[in-house]
Amino acid sequence: MAQLSPILKQATPVVVDHGEGAYLYDTSGRRHLDFTAGIGVTSTGHCHPRVVAAAREQIGKLIHGQYTTVMHKPLLELTERLGEVLPKGLDSLFFANSGSEAVEAALRLTRQATGRPNIIVFQGGFHGRTVAAASMTTSGTRFSAGFSPLMSGVHVAPFPYAFHYGWDERTATEFALRELDYLFATQTSPQETAAFFVEPMLGEGGYVPANPEFLAGLRRRADEHGILLVVDEIQTGFGRTGRFWGHEHFDVRPDVVLIAKGLASGFPLSAIAASKDLMGKAWPGSQGGTYGGNAVSCAAAVATLDVIRDENLVENAAARGRQLLDGAKAVGEKTPGIGDVRGLGLLVGSEFVTPDGKPDGATAQAVQKTAAEKGLLLLTCGAFMNVVRMIPPLVVTSEQVDEALEIWADTVASVTGDA
Repeated sequence: MAQLSPILKQATPVVVDHGEGAYLYDTSGRRHLDFTAGIGVTSTGHCHPRVVAAAREQIGKLIHGQYTTVMHKPLLELTERLGEVLPKGLDSLFFANSGSEAVEAALRLTRQATGRPNIIVFQGGFHGRTVAAASMTTSGTRFSAGFSPLMSGVHVAPFPYAFHYGWDERTATEFALRELDYLFATQTSPQETAAFFVEPMLGEGGYVPANPEFLAGLRRRADEHGILLVVDEIQTGFGRTGRFWGHEHFDVRPDVVLIAKGLASGFPLSAIAASKDLMGKAWPGSQGGTYGGNAVSCAAAVATLDVIRDENLVENAAARGRQLLDGAKAVGEKTPGIGDVRGLGLLVGSEFVTPDGKPDGATAQAVQKTAAEKGLLLLTCGAFMNVVRMIPPLVVTSEQVDEALEIWADTVASVTGDA
């Protein structure tokens, strides 16, 4: 009898029968409040009626039309609609299936467009699991260990993770930019550097927001040296942070934006966006793929954009995000074992530490497991898996946030003994 790979481990014991909005229902009928959202994918909640209807209608017309062979209406409509929400000047799109594919497409584009070999990424960043994307990932060795040699040409600079360094944010930012300049002097000349790849908020790296000064520093150096700034919005995009794009919090201009996860409410679809001029510098034949721009996924993505607009989900993410962050901070203030609580919009992380300030992955994972037993599904992240993250769908209500916070407070108290 065939089985799933034994290496695939479930974060929760739930076997799902169906989902609706912010809830999952298991095969025994028990309801679970889902604050994982498929790792930020089900942006409009589980099985939003308008997304379901769009996908069903499209399935009856065309399931797949390979888009370098034939063109189809959902892809053309999605491209036009994305033009309404993309950052100014980013008017050309290439579609793929996954975040990793988007990262690799952007890597290829930036190297071809600049004629330069090297890439700079930032400590704690996650960009995917395929070979090139894993080579660019530093959020944990579990994503890149055991299949060396990895891709060459990747250099790593610090990210302003103030809590990790034990500094204030200004000091951490000055350090990160100073070390970036040192990297230019010692490892990769600016004239050989094609691009910076950066997340507006570290995802797998621990839910650490960037800041305006840091991203402005990257933009200045990019402009000075002809380096392209690639902003990885795979987890932070599509309203997740309370702005449509995470980088909007920091007033920075990207050259390339990477899109996936919440784009199609759970259907596999990703994209890279750049200016027409930049995209035109990709070499002929360098962009393609069998399933990219799938018709059903594109129809679901158009419906997702409709729902986000019509239900004011970006605004809801901002309001519910403040509510969630304030509640999580209140729990953190009463819990010595929680060293830091941070977030943007509906991305909130609580970092667990031991009494001497070291990462406490054991307690974080015990809290995550206990919360699941109490009906709240969460995930961990961070290099030491000591950050518990909350990622509810954009449709989450005030009452559901209160419900989650009540379970969270009870869970943290029961595991840590801090009432």
